[in-house]
Amino acid sequence: MPKYLCLQRSLPGGSPAEKPSPAQMQAMYAKFDAWRQKFQANLTDLGGRLGQGRLVTSEPVPDGPFVELKELVGGYMIVTASSLDEAAAIARECPGLVSAGSGVEVIEIRTP
Repeated sequence: MPKYLCLQRSLPGGSPAEKPSPAQMQAMYAKFDAWRQKFQANLTDLGGRLGQGRLVTSEPVPDGPFVELKELVGGYMIVTASSLDEAAAIARECPGLVSAGSGVEVIEIRTP
């Protein structure tokens, strides 16, 4: 069955959401656990947030301010689904992943 990379990313013009209260966080975790159990068979890698990274090239990296991937992508996960539509539906239902100012890009991982 195909695998899909889901990248959480900021949307142009989006603004960061307000920090949730402890009660809102607890409710969100309960929804997340329910979602995780519902799609347990599809969640190949729950992924996580991105930390420090490094660009590796065959030549020295030219000077310049570059946009780092972690500035565009907040986190990732890998799901297994029968189609792109199913993978997108799984990502859409994940609590807190799709919200005002952010969305998820779902990309098929092609293997030889």
